Amino acid sequence: MILAGDVDVGDVVVLPGADGPVLVNRVRYGPGGLIFTVTSAGIDSPEQECPVKLTTEVRLHRRGRDLAR
Repeated sequence: MILAGDVDVGDVVVLPGADGPVLVNRVRYGPGGLIFTVTSAGIDSPEQECPVKLTTEVRLHRRGRDLAR
């Protein structure tokens, strides 16, 4: 789970289903989740930006228990 503030511009992260790490160039909120604009973190790869959307997950808590489990 990614919380607001966990990922900043300049971070290198590995996204689900990605071939390798990516460099985060921009983070913004979009409808239904976070939108990262990323480039490949490899030195010998072209610098093509790609938007990646991570959708939100709603979790219900009742008296300290996670009801999603």
